[in-house]
Amino acid sequence: MSPKAALLEEYTRVARALAAPARLSILEQLAQGECGVEALAKKTRLTFANCSQHLQHLRRAGLVTSRREGKAVIYQLSDSKTLELMDLLRIIAERNLAQVEHILRGLTGEDDAPEPIDRAELAARLAQGSVTVLDVRPWDEYAAGHIPGARNVTLAALDEILPSLAPDAEIVAYCRGPYCVYAHQAVAALRAQGLNARRLAGGLPEWRKDGRPVVEAER
Repeated sequence: MSPKAALLEEYTRVARALAAPARLSILEQLAQGECGVEALAKKTRLTFANCSQHLQHLRRAGLVTSRREGKAVIYQLSDSKTLELMDLLRIIAERNLAQVEHILRGLTGEDDAPEPIDRAELAARLAQGSVTVLDVRPWDEYAAGHIPGARNVTLAALDEILPSLAPDAEIVAYCRGPYCVYAHQAVAALRAQGLNARRLAGGLPEWRKDGRPVVEAER
C-alpha cells in the first residue's frame, strides 16, 4: 500500500466512526463532560454492551480517550478538535441538505426565526446585566457546569417559569451544542408567548472551549 493510500485509509477510519447516530449522540454527551459507560448508556438510551461497542469504535478513531477510575472506565473527548469536527458536520448538513433545513424550520415553528446570538455578544450582555439566560439541559448537566447566572429549566417545566419572566426581557436559551435541539424548541415556545427570545450560537461546550467562565451548581 502506498503512503497516500495508507493515509486515506486512516482518515476514513475517522469518517466511519462518525457514521452512526448513536456515536454522534455519545460524542454530544461527552462534550458536556467526562462520563462513565453506564451513565452514557442511560443518557443515550443504549444498552451497556451497545454503548461500549460504539465507544470502542470512537476510541480506535482517536475521537475519545479513556481512563480507569477504580473498576469504572471514564471516557472523554480526545481534544477540542473533536467538537470542531462535530460542528463542521452540522454546518455542511445545514447548508447542503434540504431535509435538515426542513427539520429545523419545523422546530422553530416560524420562517423568520431570529438569528442566534454569538458568544461574545452574550458575554457582553451578561456583563451589562441586560439578558436572562436559560440553560435548558437536564439538571445533572447544568449542575456539572453552566454559564454564570444561567437559570436551569427543562422544556417540560418552561411554562412554570413564564410568570417570572419580564415581558420586555431579552432571553437567550442554550443547550448541549452542535446537535442539541432543546434551545430551538425553548425559543419557539417562548416566542409563541410573545417573549423576546433567541438561542445561543453553540452551547455550553463551545462556551467552555472559548475559555469563558463556567460554574457548577450547589448540590
